[in-house]
Amino acid sequence: MEHVPREFAIGGTYMPPLLIAALCGVVAGWLTGSLLNHYRLSRYFFYPPLVFVALTIIYTVLIGTWVIPV
Repeated sequence: MEHVPREFAIGGTYMPPLLIAALCGVVAGWLTGSLLNHYRLSRYFFYPPLVFVALTIIYTVLIGTWVIPV
């Protein structure tokens, strides 16, 4: 049976896996939003900050499901 981490120790502080997945999701959403702005694709969205929130949620779910099992 595989060992699934229950929590991560970073600098002596224990953090839940969902927090790590959410931080990675925010970073991935921010990078995607920056690329959309760089290539001027964000002008096609009605409200770009809502797209950032949606991307963050999508990346958090994907990372939490496959990369860091929550």
